[in-house]
Amino acid sequence: MNIEFTAFYAGLLGLLYVVLSIRVIKLRKRYKIGINSGQEKELERAIRVHGNFSEYVPMALFLILLLEINQTSSWILHTLGAAILVGRILHAMGLDKSAGVTIYRTLGMVLTFLTILVAAVFNILAVY
Repeated sequence: MNIEFTAFYAGLLGLLYVVLSIRVIKLRKRYKIGINSGQEKELERAIRVHGNFSEYVPMALFLILLLEINQTSSWILHTLGAAILVGRILHAMGLDKSAGVTIYRTLGMVLTFLTILVAAVFNILAVY
């Protein structure tokens, strides 16, 4: 069994996760805060970007993996992988600038939810 598509996007998302983690670490050092955010708004946003990534990406990758195992078309796998990657980048860019609603944050979450929704539906359909 070959899972090259999931491995590729998991690798890219893993790199993004490290970047988001380093951002939190740097802000903790700058503000001298070891745990929580110390009510520093910039640090709060960075923590939430990191946390939000941790909350959504595993499910998206798992659903994509199941599709790949079930030999779903490569264009579908690439579309879903690219969508979750771009969605997470946009979300990070949007929340980095403001805790409020931004176009990047909104588009990022739309892509994230669409990836999970489409992958979930395709997995259900693959059973029947």
